[in-house]
Amino acid sequence: MKKLLMLISIGLFSSYYILAQDITDAVRYSMDDIQGTARFRAMSGAFGALGGDLSSININPAGSAIYTNSEASLSIGAFNKKNDINYFNGQNSSSDTNVDLNQLGAAFVFKNVNPDSKWKKFTLSIAYDRSADFNDEWVANGTNTNSIDSYFLNYANNGDIRFETLKLLPGEFIEEAYADIGSLQNGYGIQQAFLGYWSGILDPENLDDDTNNDETNYLSNVAPGNFNQNYLYASNGYNGKLAFNFAADYDDKLFFGINLNSHFINYEKLTRLRETNSNSGSIVNNIAFENLLLTTGSGFSFQLGTIAKITKDLRVGLSYNSPTWYRISDELTQGIDSNNADPEINYISSIINIYEEYKLQTPGKVTGSIAYIFGKSGLLSFDYAVKDYTNSKFKPISDIYFSGLNNEINNELASSTSYKLGGEYRYKQVSFRGGYHFEESPYKNTEFYGDLNGYSLGLGYNFGNFNLDVAYSQSERDINHQLYNVGLTDTASIQSKYSNFILTLRFKI
Repeated sequence: MKKLLMLISIGLFSSYYILAQDITDAVRYSMDDIQGTARFRAMSGAFGALGGDLSSININPAGSAIYTNSEASLSIGAFNKKNDINYFNGQNSSSDTNVDLNQLGAAFVFKNVNPDSKWKKFTLSIAYDRSADFNDEWVANGTNTNSIDSYFLNYANNGDIRFETLKLLPGEFIEEAYADIGSLQNGYGIQQAFLGYWSGILDPENLDDDTNNDETNYLSNVAPGNFNQNYLYASNGYNGKLAFNFAADYDDKLFFGINLNSHFINYEKLTRLRETNSNSGSIVNNIAFENLLLTTGSGFSFQLGTIAKITKDLRVGLSYNSPTWYRISDELTQGIDSNNADPEINYISSIINIYEEYKLQTPGKVTGSIAYIFGKSGLLSFDYAVKDYTNSKFKPISDIYFSGLNNEINNELASSTSYKLGGEYRYKQVSFRGGYHFEESPYKNTEFYGDLNGYSLGLGYNFGNFNLDVAYSQSERDINHQLYNVGLTDTASIQSKYSNFILTLRFKI
């Protein structure tokens, strides 16, 4: 009967939104780091006024109008992330590498056969680019004076949760009660208090009073002192972008373009905290708390852009990226155990909480660009972009939780600028490339989430009908990762180094 009930409980559909979204979710899906072709990456993506590369249309859709012939490209990338982690008195390091399809696309050029028309050609393109990589794994170890009990106490004592709500009905199983609670208003918060109680971490203040059903004050069974904590963070997935592009060339001086973009989110995050203590008077001495979040989503955005040839060699570009309008779904599985837990609590880890779909609007972006072409020998290019992260919004905005979260976004996030500088020198069939990029933190508090600095290098060889390009890029950012949103809000200090190696095959079609 128990096993059958567990299977029935696997699909829990809640009519309320998950209370697990936070600002980091808005930032994660608002940031775009187009990995692109090797030529694009080697020049740090400074292509807003250059065009002529399939990844360049992600910066300025007018870029495809620069093509003189139809072209296709395929890019494979190896992405590595190295972390150095400090958590109180503990230090760790981690490294994770994955190989994936970075980019795939084609541009088809249609020349105007009418010699009297100033519209010289039109270009239709379709391009897929990986705009973010979520693969990451690290462990933080250290001795803290703050226990995970503060997480459960925060939900229990600040949520005005009556003890009767946490009790089981006659004949009810723990996993049944956990599933039913998830459908209540503030179901997520009550579930956390429920986990804290049935894992033996907390009890109502008047536990021995038979009339304590209305009790709303809870005490911890964890005594104060020192706590040895081991926190695992593991994530994987990607954010992909499929661009449908149309561009036109007017008199070989003005180029116009538009993109209609389809976006895809596939994200999985596992966090696991193991805590032990030998504090005098502590009933609970070891705790294990695990959360597995699965997120899928799709979205739409558009882009407008233009490139102008001021002289034969000097070009300027201007482009606008609209917000991306996402529809996102979350699934959450939780597990908890302690030396004082009810033995039936383990069955909860088999229940998947499936939450109502919600919407996220990410901020738009404006990019200005300038490039100088030194004939056939080389070029220099510079991009400057502005993105205001305070324009991120969770929807529906009428939802009380989302309204509060949007206020936090306005208070904690900021407008961010980015600079990209790239250059290329050609010698016969060989091209030498390099670049530098800088991106400001989207947070007002840059100690919480730092600026991004990076450089890139690359080579290309022209075989005539096809080109082979390689690129290497590296960037760094410092982050203070907050373990939980409430209670155990201590942070792990992480120095992250991102390395990317890309191989691209470009060929005329």
